Amino acid sequence: MVQAVGGVVGLDKAELGRTLRTRRQEAGRTIASVAVDAGLSVPYIANLENGRGNPTVAALQQLAAALGFRLEIGLRGEDEGEGEGAAEPEVPDAVRRLMASPRVRAVARRLAQDRRAHVSLVTERLQDALLALGAVTGREVGERDLERLLDLLLLSGAAGLEEQARGES
Repeated sequence: MVQAVGGVVGLDKAELGRTLRTRRQEAGRTIASVAVDAGLSVPYIANLENGRGNPTVAALQQLAAALGFRLEIGLRGEDEGEGEGAAEPEVPDAVRRLMASPRVRAVARRLAQDRRAHVSLVTERLQDALLALGAVTGREVGERDLERLLDLLLLSGAAGLEEQARGES
């Protein structure tokens, strides 16, 4: 997605657009549903998918989160190769599909609102928690694991609100 042009790094907008469209379609999502989750307009996303516009990092982060992905930005010197450095582990497609579910989006919005955090950050942390759960159990996580994790988070949030209410009285 990023190409070096005369020593200056620039965004390959056409490749970005193709990637956004492919990821959205693979998730079975419409531009409108992604726009709602990302807090962006339909024309803005359509322009990006068509290789037009100059997206901000914040907009790309919101789009990534709405699609169940994490935005990664790196800086490399001209002599550094693609495969160098410590790369984060690849997120399995099964986890990406789980993270794109309507329930995950709803829970992430609720947790973000309760904690006064950005929904993309909460979504990223939910994905990290799901990946960690898989690492701890030593097996691939599934929909039931995700449902239990979301239930636990909602219950712990409700308990925290009850404790806070008792402390205020």
